[in-house]
Formats: sequence, structure tokens, C-alpha cells
Amino acid sequence: MGVRSDAALLAAARSDPGAFRELYDRYAERVLAYHHRRCRDEDAAHDLTAETFAQVWLVRARFRDECDGSAAPWVFGIARNVLLVSVRRRALEARARERLGVLVSPVSVSPQDAWLEGLDDELVPEAVRMRVVDEKDYDEIARELGTTPGAARVRVHRGLAALRKERTR
Repeated sequence: MGVRSDAALLAAARSDPGAFRELYDRYAERVLAYHHRRCRDEDAAHDLTAETFAQVWLVRARFRDECDGSAAPWVFGIARNVLLVSVRRRALEARARERLGVLVSPVSVSPQDAWLEGLDDELVPEAVRMRVVDEKDYDEIARELGTTPGAARVRVHRGLAALRKERTR
């Protein structure tokens, strides 16, 4: 038996935890690296990664194969949402404590708004490289970046515009 696609693993994971483990092993390091790039804190990155895969597990039955068997766009979409929810939740909790006058000693790491700055910007240079150097079409770029072809076009456009602007300085 060959390597199973992500879609096959997610379908099997509905009744086979081993299939989910295989999917986890396939993506855990990349998701951890994604979260670490955002928050720059090892413990927070591990917590966010754990929450990402908890969500993947909980919604595994909702996965729809729209990328030729790859679950990368779906998994990283969940990772992005986990990050957004974490930062928003911290802000809501802080405002509630402030209104109630509750003083709480801060935890070692708390989600920061800065984690969201340029959330999609790191994909722009990659999209330009894939389009210009690797000569990939927008569908291929979208699959690899876990986005839509339209969003891939926007990222390439932004990257090329930034390069043109830099060149004229």
C-alpha cells in the first residue's frame, strides 16, 4: 500500500485514530513552525499547535477534498483561526477583568496583537518566487500556499509591486 493522501487519512480518521496520527505526523512540525514564526515563543507555539490539532480532530468529518487530496490549506486555515481566536480571546478577557476591577497576575506568555501583524505577508515573497522563478501557475501556487487562486494572484501582485517600489528608490 502506498502513501495515503491527506483526504484518505481524514476519511479513515473518523474511525481510525492511527490515521489521524499519520496526518498529525505529516503536518505537526510545519504547523509548529508557523505558530512559532507568529508568536516567537516556544511554549505558546506548542500550545497553539496542540489547539490547532484538537480543532482538526473535532472537525475532521467536515473536511472536503478541494485540493487533490491535500489537507494543507484546510489545516493551515484552522491554524490561522486558532491564532486569531487566541489573540481576540485575550483581548476580551483583559477588557472584562478591567471592567470588573479584577487584578490577575499575568501568565508567562499571553497572546499579543503583534502576533497578527503581517499574518499573510510572509507568503508574498514565496508566491512571487513560485510564479517568477519556478514558473508555476496560480492554481499550483494556491494549492501549495493553502489559499485560492485569486488570493495567490493578489500575493504575487503585492510582491511585484513592492519590488518595483523598492527599485525606484
